[in-house]
Amino acid sequence: MKTLGYYNGKFGELDEMSIPMNDRVCWFGDGVYDAGLSRNYKIFALNEHIDRLFNSAGLLDIKVPVTKAELADLLQEMVNKMDTGNLFVYYQVTRGTGMRNHVFPEGKANLWIMLKPAEIADGTKPIKLITAEDTRFFHCNIKTLNLIPSVMAAEKAKRAGAEECVFYRPGKRVTECAHSNCHIIKDGKLITAPTDNLILPGIVRAHLIKACKKLEIPVSETPYTLDEMFDADEVLVTSSSKLCMYANELDGKPVGGKAPELLEKIRKEIMDEFMTATN
Repeated sequence: MKTLGYYNGKFGELDEMSIPMNDRVCWFGDGVYDAGLSRNYKIFALNEHIDRLFNSAGLLDIKVPVTKAELADLLQEMVNKMDTGNLFVYYQVTRGTGMRNHVFPEGKANLWIMLKPAEIADGTKPIKLITAEDTRFFHCNIKTLNLIPSVMAAEKAKRAGAEECVFYRPGKRVTECAHSNCHIIKDGKLITAPTDNLILPGIVRAHLIKACKKLEIPVSETPYTLDEMFDADEVLVTSSSKLCMYANELDGKPVGGKAPELLEKIRKEIMDEFMTATN
């Protein structure tokens, strides 16, 4: 199959799938999601993504209708049905189905899955970034379906000819990007925002930290500002769909480019791990 969807036990091509209008996602965006890459029919870091999905659901009192093992088996079963093994694998759980009412409905949560072809960039080409004030709520650590601020920021970046938008809070503290984590390298050290309630604890962010520790590069999980990002030796962007990228422009001004050898060591370590895991 070229694309594949799943909804509560029903399978089909994405353009053939339908859902009840009373699914809570329609009225409230009431749900959580996770996603990652598959290569050669092998899903990268699957257990880590599933753990994060269950954690997000638990923080919103949503009971996932399958076990972690059942979800992993279902995702792999669906990947195996595809024409290509290089895929974007997306899954979400919504609170359930019922007449529009702010209080929780009775019954089980709904499970959605979406698979589509995707090729991974190797991270060797720089990307452009813009900035925007972070106007999201204070539960960014939960991977919810309420993504309007991120949608608007992503569109703003596209119109500016950039690939991502960096969010900042009062005091110009950098949090993360519209759909990525961001980090800086300064004086041989990786600096990344702490995993508090203002950022999503990215799976590739965790692999980035592991890679740096393996390479004996110091890691500081501390807040940093836009000024520090502009002054950084390198600017990195990580996500489950793009793995590890680097930026050479921020709001139209050049950034990074001062530690290319260190940057390449990190990029190569992450890509090597991905390639090995999905061979």
